[in-house]
Order: sequence, then structure tokens, then C-alpha cells
Amino acid sequence: MELHNLKPAKGSIKTSKRAVGRGEGSKKGGTSTRGHKGAKSRSGYSKKIGFEGGQQPLQRRLPKFGFNSPNRVEYNVVNLDTIESLVKSKKLKTKINKIDLINNGLVQKNDLVKILSRGEITVKIDITANAFSNNAKLAIEKAGGSTNLEK
Repeated sequence: MELHNLKPAKGSIKTSKRAVGRGEGSKKGGTSTRGHKGAKSRSGYSKKIGFEGGQQPLQRRLPKFGFNSPNRVEYNVVNLDTIESLVKSKKLKTKINKIDLINNGLVQKNDLVKILSRGEITVKIDITANAFSNNAKLAIEKAGGSTNLEK
């Protein structure tokens, strides 16, 4: 075997249909390999997404469930133990607002911030956020700090 007599395996190369629908002389005129009549023979045909040949499609067989409230307010949460560790490592001061949390990568610019009570807080902090859990508020005030709601 040499380079000049290499060729692909028999049957592995298939020629594409050329000149489909370009007259009888092409041997692919008439029906243009689409068979006779029916939607699939027409130009512009495309079956609908999820079409199962007339069988009831899956998305219609399954029941609807659940509910999404249009008035839901979604908060990005920050826990007290995270705040405490940042204050102790001096990345946050004792007066904390949303900009400080953004700078430390805890929240995004357009997020609403809610402070939750996971962990302990021993440092006195004054914090401003959009919402506080009751336990977080109590823990901050117990440590001598204050909570302010952002407008």
C-alpha cells in the first residue's frame, strides 16, 4: 500500500443529491424525492415542536402544577457569620451598607439584601439593608449594634 493508491472504504462515501427538482433530465424531477402529496411534500413544511405524529404530545399529557406569584420579592441573603468574619478580617468597618457588601462580592448592584441570623455576632455593627430576619435583628441589637432599613 502506498500513498498514490489509498482510497476510502467501499460504501463510506455517499454522493449528495444534486439538482433536486431541476427537471426530468436530472432524474430527480417530478416529486423531487419527496414522495407523492401530503404536508411533507410541500414547500415550507416544518413540523411543530413536540409533534409526535398525531399522538397526544408529552407536554399535553402531563398535568399543570405550581404557581409563580407575580408579586414575589426575591432577596439575596447575607448571614451574620459572614459579616462577622469580614469585620474581624478588617475588610468591613462597623458601619455597613449595601456598597460595602457589593465591594466584598457578597451581593450584586441591583440585588435586594436581607440579613439572616446564621452564626453568632459579637462585634457591634451598624448595618443598613433592605430586610432583616427577626433573629438577625435581635442578635445585632444584643451585640450593641443597630439595624436600618434601606429605602
